[in-house]
Amino acid sequence: MNAKINGTFFEFRHHNTAEGKYWNPALEGFQADDWRRKIREISQTGMEYIVIMATALYDRCYFNSSVFPFADMPCKDPIEEVLDEADKCGLKVFLGNGFYGDWTKAGQNIRSREVIDRSFRAMDELTALYAHHPSFYGWYFPDETCIILNFSKDFVKYVNLCSARCHELTPEKKTLIAPYGTNLALANSRFIHTLEELDVDFIAYQDEVGVKKTKVDRTKRIFEKLRIAHDKAGRSELWADIELFDFEGMVYKSALIPAPFERVKKQIENVAPYADKILCYQYPGIMNPSVSQSFAGHPDSVRLYDDYISYIRNGD
Repeated sequence: MNAKINGTFFEFRHHNTAEGKYWNPALEGFQADDWRRKIREISQTGMEYIVIMATALYDRCYFNSSVFPFADMPCKDPIEEVLDEADKCGLKVFLGNGFYGDWTKAGQNIRSREVIDRSFRAMDELTALYAHHPSFYGWYFPDETCIILNFSKDFVKYVNLCSARCHELTPEKKTLIAPYGTNLALANSRFIHTLEELDVDFIAYQDEVGVKKTKVDRTKRIFEKLRIAHDKAGRSELWADIELFDFEGMVYKSALIPAPFERVKKQIENVAPYADKILCYQYPGIMNPSVSQSFAGHPDSVRLYDDYISYIRNGD
């Protein structure tokens, strides 16, 4: 059987307006049934994990919170709709504890006591509202910073602080990060020591193919080295986060569009021997079944969806 994608990131609105050109307008009109359909679609692909990237964005929350006002959207509790439908589908959902500061300034956010305190208040509220859902599997920390040879001391401190809060609030929940700078990681003894220090269950390294920092042919060797480092550290599971997109124009300044499946297939197959699980960025907007009643994304998202389903079902 072919290697497959095990889960996807998930957004109520894409944080970069230019990148979200083809699906933000649709998401802004989504009702409760639309969000539920998206969860069912994801389940029907065989994926088992959903990572809600952000529970807040641009000083608005996607739930009833004292931290920020509720976002202007038709569905009045989208997180509840997602979790309730995920319960029915047997999926596992990570809730993001961001963005409670400017998403473009992750390096500042992880050092800001004010931003961290806001995120912790939100986590208290998210726990009270949603911890009863069986699908609520863990927490995701979206204020990622770049790996420059190694994880920075500030990032390690931030992750461990967030994890401690998670263990206090929800001792049974898992924790996830998805760092970038994967192509710069130097998997030496210092890197291994830092992995031993990081209190996080899963590290889903971005493969950085979509943002053009890494060529597809390099990812196999990169993840092979990471596998060796994780095995030596013996702590966090090694996951991959493959990028399903291309840019319509300039990187970060134009719309995201679906990548050709031949490239995506290589991305999957290159990391599969080394990663415990494979996440993707992302199903919403980049993949759509042709029969979707809640279509959101570029027209080519149907082609990518069909090609991927054929691949996992038929081995081609």
